[in-house]
Amino acid sequence: MSTRPMDFEGSTRRGPLLWTVLIVGGALLISVITARVVTDYLWFRSIDYQSVFTTQLAARLGLMIGFGLLMFVIVFFSQVIAYRLRPKVRRANLDSDFLIQLRDALDRRSTALMAVPSVTLGILAGMAASGATETFLAWWHATPFDWTDPYFGLDASYYVFTQPWLRFIVGFLLFAVIAGGVAAASIHFMTGALNSAAFRGTGNAPAGLGAQRHLSITFGVVMLLIAANILLDRFGLSTTQNANFTGLGYTDLTTRAPVTAILASIAVIVAILAFVNAWKVRWSVPAAATALLVVSALLLSMLYPWIVQSFEVVPDEQEKERPYIANNLTATRYAYGIEDVEIEDYEATTSASAGQLRQDASALPAIRLIDPTVVPPAFEQLQQVRGYYTFPETLDVDRYVIDGKPTDSVVAVRELDLNSVESGDTWNNRRTVYTHGYGMVAAFGNQRQSNGEPVFFSGGIPTVGQLPDHEPRIYFGEATDYYVVVGSPEGQAPVELDTPSGGEGRTESLYTYSGTGGVPIGNWLTRAAFAMRFGDINLMLSDRVNEESRILHDRIPAQRVQAVAPWLTIDADPYPSVVDGRIVWVLDAYTTTDSFPNSTLSDWTRAISDSRTQADRLLVGQQVNYVRNSVKATVDAYDGTVTLYEWDEEDPILQTWQKVFPGAVTPKSEISPELLEHLRYPQDLFKAQREILGRYHTTSPSTWYTQTDIWQVPNDPVRGGQQGLKEPPYFLTIRWPGDTNPHFANTTVFVPKDRENLSVYMAVNADATSEDYGRMRVLKLSDSKQIAGPGQTYNFIATNPLVADSLLPFNRQGASASAIYGNLLTLPLGGGLLYVQPIYTQTTATTGAYPALRFIVVRFGEEIGIGDTLQAALDQVFQGDAGAETGEQPIDEPAVPSEPSGPEDAQTRARNLLDEAQGLFEAADLALRSGDLADFQAKVKAAEAKIEEAADALS
Repeated sequence: MSTRPMDFEGSTRRGPLLWTVLIVGGALLISVITARVVTDYLWFRSIDYQSVFTTQLAARLGLMIGFGLLMFVIVFFSQVIAYRLRPKVRRANLDSDFLIQLRDALDRRSTALMAVPSVTLGILAGMAASGATETFLAWWHATPFDWTDPYFGLDASYYVFTQPWLRFIVGFLLFAVIAGGVAAASIHFMTGALNSAAFRGTGNAPAGLGAQRHLSITFGVVMLLIAANILLDRFGLSTTQNANFTGLGYTDLTTRAPVTAILASIAVIVAILAFVNAWKVRWSVPAAATALLVVSALLLSMLYPWIVQSFEVVPDEQEKERPYIANNLTATRYAYGIEDVEIEDYEATTSASAGQLRQDASALPAIRLIDPTVVPPAFEQLQQVRGYYTFPETLDVDRYVIDGKPTDSVVAVRELDLNSVESGDTWNNRRTVYTHGYGMVAAFGNQRQSNGEPVFFSGGIPTVGQLPDHEPRIYFGEATDYYVVVGSPEGQAPVELDTPSGGEGRTESLYTYSGTGGVPIGNWLTRAAFAMRFGDINLMLSDRVNEESRILHDRIPAQRVQAVAPWLTIDADPYPSVVDGRIVWVLDAYTTTDSFPNSTLSDWTRAISDSRTQADRLLVGQQVNYVRNSVKATVDAYDGTVTLYEWDEEDPILQTWQKVFPGAVTPKSEISPELLEHLRYPQDLFKAQREILGRYHTTSPSTWYTQTDIWQVPNDPVRGGQQGLKEPPYFLTIRWPGDTNPHFANTTVFVPKDRENLSVYMAVNADATSEDYGRMRVLKLSDSKQIAGPGQTYNFIATNPLVADSLLPFNRQGASASAIYGNLLTLPLGGGLLYVQPIYTQTTATTGAYPALRFIVVRFGEEIGIGDTLQAALDQVFQGDAGAETGEQPIDEPAVPSEPSGPEDAQTRARNLLDEAQGLFEAADLALRSGDLADFQAKVKAAEAKIEEAADALS
């Protein structure tokens, strides 16, 4: 007896502490959530997309509250009804002590005990419903496709917008009613209304009659919802993968579709019997009907279709599936935008003769020799300036008008690498000093210096060159995955590192951000919200944060576009361009769905994966069966402004989201002419289309079914051969056979399935200023004459004696430099197909090494040529005279000086030059042994020039 007061006192002592912990924890949770919501709103407002945030938030809260209340009401009132149907008299002599205690607790606190599970399920249901925000908004503002499903006569918008929402509604209600039924059954059990005697019709059966009726009605509602779900499955056959393709096949239309109607009817009958059972309780009838439904589902939905498929379809599958394949072909070609691809037979010649390239003279000077995957180390060594700057691992290809001519260029921006800062890793340095990169670096795609280095037409710090004047600072880029604080009151000394040697006495210059990007955090409440969001108290304590400060966060361009337009799929290759006096990131964005009727599903992640964009081959990514490049987006590198430009004005999905977020997408007519010059046909879309075209280039169901003409993207022989990575498409300026003028294009090749010879060459006009933009054309090679594919050509080049002799000084054991093969380009020239591959050399004797373009290899038919210039290689192939000038000449002086600016850089450059001279002397010895005195003299003279350059670098 003495212990009870002590326990009671202990519990009273623990009570306030527990409540304190709960209150403080709840307050912290609310504060964190509030801080996140407030800072998100301020971020959206800073780029003028607050309507996107508020629309999403309102829809999310509406769904959370609405469906949360619905779940609460169903579960709670199902329990209330069960409690009110409890027996009037307890059967204490039949019940256990545990049940008696449960009933006592229920009688004392019935409302609280029933509310707890109801509230819990309501909260969980509300959170789940909030995840369906995009589905709800798209359904609410759905736009017709004007594309009718051939089987059910429904517009494609039903499958894309309506069906997903109906599935969510039915699934939610089914779960809610089942949850309510389980909760009610628990109450019936605790009150003694639910027991085995009641179901047998013995004992105190009348006391449990109300419970049985209640559960019977609940069961009937569940069966009606199951019937609705089965009917949705009927329409879902149009987007389900069958044995051969996505959509309805013979077995689906003749068995599965009728079976769904039958099963739905049986489910409705079971529901009716359940309702009847509530009036006249006899559980054997609905139980038997339910068993009939289960057996029918097994027999009709599994066994019956298997029998039809195995014994009726398979023996004559091609004929049985012909009309269904035809519908799948039509839908797939439309959904992927490949219905207008132009396929022409091409009798490619393989013989080379003098003057053969005369008609292609306009295309030869545009052949890109600089490989954007090989030259990043050269950009690093020649344009990096300081170790805290960086360039991407793969550079970008863009076009600029230089000296009045459109020029393919290799470009990159000099971003800040926070992991390589030279000074102490302090909060002030990380957040307020090292805030931005500096400058656009651009090199001619078809030129090189005499030493093999790229010819830069824009570079240096400060930026000089032939690009239009522009703001060079990079506050938003692909390497800016951290937040910074910028801005200060007028008159206060700047603290941001701007240029390494732009100050007095060639010291570093400092800068204060003057743009409108980011969120002002002069207000201490705003500052506190961000401090809580990032878990960084320094935002409240640092003197660097003042009344004029702005916080820049979420600075990666793709993330910013994804945040303001979550309904878009973003291309994996953003690229920087100088547009209207600013550096902007250009991003292609797509509207996609996996619910377009009868169109074949593909794995987007795997489709865009190649030797440049690598994805986990075992990872199942986003499934799509409809895609449009509906939006072109830009992100300003200085102030982070995001602009979404309408591109595909006919796309119903884009039109739907424009209704959801009015004004979020800028009309296509507002794209400036200067921006239009830099827009191009997107990489990822082209990759997805070429994957689908592998089988869907044909309109013949028989050809598709027999798989006699499958096109396969070859593996990249240079960088993807061992790993089985596909060859990427290449942006090139080409002249299509029969055309007068060359054009900028995205190009790719195909080989036959499981073969390596070239079978197809494909290109799409990538110039957004052209009337032919998006025109996709295919050259289908004759089967009677084999053309070597990329893998065979790479092997032919690597094992050719002429090439081997030229590369001998770089490939032999102990050589001071090694050879690096560049991308293998394919171009339709001279009535055939020309392969062009740059070969770089790189010293192995210094840490400052970088690749230098040394040779160009050309193959046409069985002829091969290698030279210091493209012209020399072409002339070798075409009997001493290609018939046209490439315009590519190694130059001695770069258009923009490279960046060695200190003793260490000069020494590195001198070592590189001496290594190159050594390679030239070794090549000269080889030429002398072979009796080629002219080549010997040329190599010796070039080596002496390298030695003079090295001496100059050290002087």
